[in-house]
Amino acid sequence: MIVYLHGFNSSPQSHKAQALGRYMEQQGIGEEYACPALPPPAADAIRTIEKLTAGKSGVCFVGSSLGGFYATYLAEKHDASAVLINPAIDPHVGLRAYLGPQQNLHTGEPYVLTEAHLKEWEKLYVPRITPGRYLLIVETGDEVLDYRRAVARYAGAEQRVVPGGDHSLQSFPEHLDRILEFARATAL
Repeated sequence: MIVYLHGFNSSPQSHKAQALGRYMEQQGIGEEYACPALPPPAADAIRTIEKLTAGKSGVCFVGSSLGGFYATYLAEKHDASAVLINPAIDPHVGLRAYLGPQQNLHTGEPYVLTEAHLKEWEKLYVPRITPGRYLLIVETGDEVLDYRRAVARYAGAEQRVVPGGDHSLQSFPEHLDRILEFARATAL
């Protein structure tokens, strides 16, 4: 099972979520794909994901940006694997600049980002990771997150560092085969 975890203020309607879902449908394994809508509070997002994956084996998380942060937490907690796409390393620090009114980019749903959100993310930070659990895919042109921080954090993991691009990971379609291969190999 591949569970796509979208980023901050995003949704299952994001380009990458839709592309991965279509790709898995084309491979005849669409039923093995899930992409939950993640609520803004971290504790609620984790509960949503854990409820979806309860009792399932061979789960591979594919997390983009904030979803990559969640994927790291869940991979370590549940002995799972994860593909990380331009992942957020420490959203409790990086998203501080966004405190205040927010709106989901796809649904238009408004909410207020508060210190409580930052504290929840800080509680989920995993100081030590198991590199073999991860496939890291970053683009050096990411204008939101410094790709070098992800490369350092996930040292020892399989890494694909693509020159150029941006935070949306323009090269995403080129990685779909490898994402599926990685998920299958780590599910065994």
